[in-house]
Amino acid sequence: MSNSGDGWAEGPDGTRMWGLFGAAGLVAHDPDRGILLQHRAPWSHYGDTWGIPGGARNLDETPVQAALRESFEEAAVPQDAVCPRFTYVRDLGFWQYTTVIARVTTPFEAHMNDNESHQLAWVAVNELERLRLHPGFARAWPTLRPLLDARVEIIVDVANVMGSRPDGWWKDRTGGARRVVAEISPIAADGCPASLFGLDVATAWPRVTFVVEGAARPVAEACASEPGVRIRAAAGSGDDEVVAAIEPGATTLVVTSDRELRARAEALGARTIGAGAFRSAIGLSKSS
Repeated sequence: MSNSGDGWAEGPDGTRMWGLFGAAGLVAHDPDRGILLQHRAPWSHYGDTWGIPGGARNLDETPVQAALRESFEEAAVPQDAVCPRFTYVRDLGFWQYTTVIARVTTPFEAHMNDNESHQLAWVAVNELERLRLHPGFARAWPTLRPLLDARVEIIVDVANVMGSRPDGWWKDRTGGARRVVAEISPIAADGCPASLFGLDVATAWPRVTFVVEGAARPVAEACASEPGVRIRAAAGSGDDEVVAAIEPGATTLVVTSDRELRARAEALGARTIGAGAFRSAIGLSKSS
């Protein structure tokens, strides 16, 4: 089987969609310039409309990889200049389109790398709806727009999560805390289910805050430099530090099985989840 996804996928009712293995596109959001849009060439599918760079997903690609590759091929978007924040999936059963919402972290100038674009432009968010949009993008835009400035964060009560597993953490609290940080930190780079935050999209890339206390406090110095991860060492009560870490305006999930702490966090508008349920949600076994 060819690795290339170029070709039409056909549904049971005869509906045809481009991309044998689905397709993906990139919403590159620069807070200062707006959204990078592609004025599609007249000959292309839904030609002469405005949409996002994107195209067919190859067999060996994740949707994010496909969106980044296609946006480079069509608009010269450097992969290291954007940071994925959410994915939104349109699922037709036989075919999926994944929209990757990403924040521009390093400003760049887009230019046409192929003949699929008539024009590329940065369009202010509040001007976008005045354009003749690609029907698929127009359908998704009401869901995508609120995500542009959304902030999601996970705050982990390390002492409680550590204590939920009989892995000998009490013999080495610093080592136990390191294991918790090492196991959970990858979601800052890889993403996690957006349903954890009550969001009706597929994946979210949160900032992850680990709160450590007591003998586990040295972990703060060892792990503080990891991208998307911060460590807060409690000078006193770990519960008080968790509550202090909840920031106004962010959609926050507090990971703890402590009922009193969960009540305090929820009173501030945060969502909460127990240690075991959280581990299952991000694909970790309860005993690992």
